[in-house]
Amino acid sequence: MINSIYVDNIIKTALLEDINYLDTATDYLIDDDQVNTARFLAKDSGVLCGINIALRVFEILQPNGFEATVYKHDGDILEKGDIIAEIKGKTRTILKGERTALNLIQHMSGVATATNRAVKLIEGTNASIADTRKTLPGLRPLQKYAVTVGGGRNHRYNLSDAAMLKDNHVDAGGGISAAVAKLKKKLGHMTKVELEVRNLDELGQALEAGVDVIMLDNMSVEMMREAVEITNGRALLEASGGITDETLRAIAETGVDIISMGAITHSVKAFDISLKIAD
Repeated sequence: MINSIYVDNIIKTALLEDINYLDTATDYLIDDDQVNTARFLAKDSGVLCGINIALRVFEILQPNGFEATVYKHDGDILEKGDIIAEIKGKTRTILKGERTALNLIQHMSGVATATNRAVKLIEGTNASIADTRKTLPGLRPLQKYAVTVGGGRNHRYNLSDAAMLKDNHVDAGGGISAAVAKLKKKLGHMTKVELEVRNLDELGQALEAGVDVIMLDNMSVEMMREAVEITNGRALLEASGGITDETLRAIAETGVDIISMGAITHSVKAFDISLKIAD
């Protein structure tokens, strides 16, 4: 799911950020030939994501002789106290890679856990949870992968994936009809068009223009329900804007197809995981 070159580059960037030219404590305290075992431990309950990426940190630091036994895999439900994995390698390797590995696995597991919570809140409806482009710079592939591990779906990956017209596009492009018509003359047959609408009048214009997906931006539950009735399956409907755990269920029950949430990537709480020397 994630390009290994990208993963290695992210890890190396993080390690260079953390270790300038030496680890002052580790390199002066620990002999180069000392070996230890350590365990990744869950300190909360939630969805695991990123264990292989965390282990890759140590493999990069120690290409030979590093060992790992994995007990929990991405997508597994963790309970407090679970042993996720056990690693064995040079003590210097473990101490130098600890923070980078934990930063990655804690953040990715936080995204997966938040996504899974949202997915469970709308169970039994026809709606699905999707992410947005509101991701942390440089971490989008990791975050979008974590969303899928939590049971969500990916929205467009970047600006090249689809033609999505938001309010500024429409305002700058001469209105809905003009903007969509101009786009359709230039787009290939494989590219979909999504349009953001702010009210039911704009919804009608979007349907008349023949767009594939309509985003209902910051609409009330009542207006979304009316939008579903008006659309009657002529386009996919995506609810977005200001959505919280408290409003998720009611929005899903309006009949929308997709609920996109920036909060599952840009505002998640890191999942609490520790790495402890075991011997």
